Amino acid sequence: MQDPITTLGAFVVPIGILLLVIIFIFVPIRLWIAAWASGAYVGLSTLIAMRLRRVPPARIVTARISAVKAGIKISINELEAHFLAGGNVVHVVNAMISADKANIPLSFQRAAAIDLAGRDVFEAVQMSVLPKVIETPRIAAVARDGIQLICLARVTVRTNIDRLVGGAGEETIIARVGEGMVSTIGSADSHKTVLENPDHISKHILAKGLDSGTAYEILSIDIADIDVGENIGAKLQIDQANADKQIAQAKAEERRAMAVALEQEMQARVVEAEAEIPKAMAQAFESGKLGIMDYYRMRNIQADTAMRDTIAGNPTDNDSQLPRV
Repeated sequence: MQDPITTLGAFVVPIGILLLVIIFIFVPIRLWIAAWASGAYVGLSTLIAMRLRRVPPARIVTARISAVKAGIKISINELEAHFLAGGNVVHVVNAMISADKANIPLSFQRAAAIDLAGRDVFEAVQMSVLPKVIETPRIAAVARDGIQLICLARVTVRTNIDRLVGGAGEETIIARVGEGMVSTIGSADSHKTVLENPDHISKHILAKGLDSGTAYEILSIDIADIDVGENIGAKLQIDQANADKQIAQAKAEERRAMAVALEQEMQARVVEAEAEIPKAMAQAFESGKLGIMDYYRMRNIQADTAMRDTIAGNPTDNDSQLPRV
């Protein structure tokens, strides 16, 4: 017969091993020890609850240890809430540490809001410390004298933490600077004035306050390059002259066509009138108003006229409409 103690031990040992395995799986003992040793104590129940809420304890505890070591107070609940909202707790904590070292006021709530807004809060803090240079594309503008100038500018900006949430981005800065360059060059009387004083462009743009409503603060605008382009004014005048020429030609052709049509109409009326001559002469013969001798004298005059025209080299047929007798 087996010893009861031996039998009980045979059951207790596997159960104890199973419990230890479950504890090591659900209870991150190493993280608990690391947090306790770093002064950022986190209870075992809290770590187990993180497992149950599907929150990675390693990420939360690591971020809290970094914050505590940097002298920043952030609770476990705030870190968990930000992670569950889809944020990057490591970036937020690193950004707060960088901002604290650079004497930039940045609370956890603001950093979390910036992170949840889709912006890289750590990069934003870095840009606040080290300004960024944005290069605009080559922008073409025309001065009042019609000469085109092609400019390239470099805009130095730094992040405005207070306006990072809801503020416009780099595309808006580039668009506003481009608009300012076109406006400044377009208001210049001559392109030579712009070439002589390119800093006028920068001063004019900066005076407009183009960084309002954006997530950046413009520190300086430097004109890196200015090239002289085409004579747009001359090209426009040439195009206008060609257009006026074509319009004049079209109007002249219209007048010519109307004149030809009027001439043809008058010729048709003449032919129509000449066709009535034989009828009129016949009526004159019938009524006795025209005699045979009158007719012969008229025929002689017409024949004499035709002979003179023939001698002059311009033969005509003057008797084509007169009746024969």
